[in-house]
Amino acid sequence: MMNVKYLFLLPCLTLWLQGAQAQTTAPPTGQNPAQSLGSQDSNQLYKNIPVHDPVMIKQNDTYYLFCTGRGIAVWSSKDRENWKRESPVFATAPEWAVQAVPTFRNHIWAPDISYHKGKYYLYYSVSAFGKNTSAIGVATNTTLHPTDKDYKWVDHGKVIQSYPGKTNWNAIDPNIITDKAGTPWMSFGSFWVGLKLVKLTQDRLSIAEDPANIPTIASRKKDPAAGNLPSVDNNPADAGGNAIEAPFIFRKDKYYYLFASIDYCCKGVKSTYKMVVGRARNVQGPYLDKSGLSLAKGGGTLVMEGDKDWYGVGHNSVYTFDKKDYLVFHGYEAADNGKSKLRIETLNWDKEGWPVVAKTGGNL
Repeated sequence: MMNVKYLFLLPCLTLWLQGAQAQTTAPPTGQNPAQSLGSQDSNQLYKNIPVHDPVMIKQNDTYYLFCTGRGIAVWSSKDRENWKRESPVFATAPEWAVQAVPTFRNHIWAPDISYHKGKYYLYYSVSAFGKNTSAIGVATNTTLHPTDKDYKWVDHGKVIQSYPGKTNWNAIDPNIITDKAGTPWMSFGSFWVGLKLVKLTQDRLSIAEDPANIPTIASRKKDPAAGNLPSVDNNPADAGGNAIEAPFIFRKDKYYYLFASIDYCCKGVKSTYKMVVGRARNVQGPYLDKSGLSLAKGGGTLVMEGDKDWYGVGHNSVYTFDKKDYLVFHGYEAADNGKSKLRIETLNWDKEGWPVVAKTGGNL
């Protein structure tokens, strides 16, 4: 998720920690308040769990949720409503990440989970506060069940890195999509010049293109050559003046749909997060909104925004479970002082093939 976000990164981290503390200090009815949410005694099930940047996958009859958190936060569920806290992916910070980002302390952002040829691929983001000193890494596992004898995350290190003053993009918020020809691609990015798309090698462990020539697939700047000038209301010029992040590409029927989050997360009651979408017949784009405007030039059809119950909603992922599509994201709940919570909504499609949220307010 996060970078300037990074004027607002520290408040975001604070809000995430507050959300976790809220589950400890105000546990579900009947639970001993002394039981910590982070306890290894994970038999307790929780609802309304505190998350940022959730992604989900199903193995057998169990759903697994991976989120921003220390070592990558992990939750499991049988019904997508009652969740059990699992141990984090990384007990200690990966050595390569500390070397790449010296200020990194194992608080890992915005993971992405996918399955390919017998392995689960977990991409994740590490970054320095206030800078695009960032990198994306990847780890693999043959199973997601912690009790399985073969359960073991193998870290493969860095996939791509961004550098202040050298790259005008930010290497966070990865998402993997496989095109119709079987080629893996990774979308990523936040703020700066916008969202990027790069081809991966067939083993999915590194990029297969020159990082100097990665195209921009989405931006809030109507004119990509406009420097740091903002193109949307209340979008300051610092950190690129380009409040867009969290790409997620979902293939359905004849289109690839690019979802992105715009405006500001992580500000509690002042969060203005919202989700937009565009689509293309080719994974490389161009992604166009309903009006035909390219997302690379400020376009984007609104999917969902905040309301009186949720101040902001965003950093979404999209999945098909049992022939039904779902939008998975986090929102800042008005009834709980703007704390971030998991949201799961049914995703329908209109007659022209555009996504429509069947809002229920729940996780079913």
